[in-house]
Amino acid sequence: MRRINGTALIIAALVATLGALAFPLWSYADRSGTGPANLAAGSVATQWGPLSAADRDLLVKVRLAGLWEIPAGQQAVERAPTEAIKEAGDHLIVGHTDLDKRVRGVAAQLGVELPNQPNPQQQGWLEELTAASGQTYQRKFANLLRVSHGKVFSAIAQVRDSTRNTLVRQLATDSNQTVLDHITMLEATGLVDFDDIANGGAATATASPSGPPPPSGERPPEPPPAGPDGDVSTTSRPSPAPPGEVNTDRPEPQM
Repeated sequence: MRRINGTALIIAALVATLGALAFPLWSYADRSGTGPANLAAGSVATQWGPLSAADRDLLVKVRLAGLWEIPAGQQAVERAPTEAIKEAGDHLIVGHTDLDKRVRGVAAQLGVELPNQPNPQQQGWLEELTAASGQTYQRKFANLLRVSHGKVFSAIAQVRDSTRNTLVRQLATDSNQTVLDHITMLEATGLVDFDDIANGGAATATASPSGPPPPSGERPPEPPPAGPDGDVSTTSRPSPAPPGEVNTDRPEPQM
């Protein structure tokens, strides 16, 4: 009996140990706070695919961008301190008026409520621009809007990559083209402080950068051109726009 009891105790201990080891692995996938769990908790089903919290957040961001950048663009056109600022303002008005029509249509189809006023930070930016004049105004206009576009540009890219909703995916594509066009126009003013933007990005970065070693001063060997192996028949063509220009000729949104 003692042998049997001892054996039973050993078996019971082994079972308990295996259970303790297996439990964290089994429970991890269902534990709240994990990426898949958060995605599932924040998503709702639609006929165009799941609509996540990040998808809804993008709709709000696109709407908010237009609510403050259209008046900022109009102010630039009316004050027109230089032709470059006026051109950038013109692109802001045209681009965000178009995007606003698109985002309102998508939001209506998906049942997402949109804001009707810029947020406090954006209202503060508009007040800064209104109070400024001369060269100070021009620099504030170029840099406030360039920084704002840079932040939303990365948000659009993340949603474009991960969304499972076809309406949101198309809106992200359209927004990407518009924002890149605006970035290009703002940089064309020659007033964007790239050092300040880079320092701001470095301050929020958490991962160490990786890539080739720093240049040694000598010209590196020229890499061979990349292309298909052999004679391949293709029909598509590269973008016809010259460097520094972005094609924003998109079809009218489907309301």
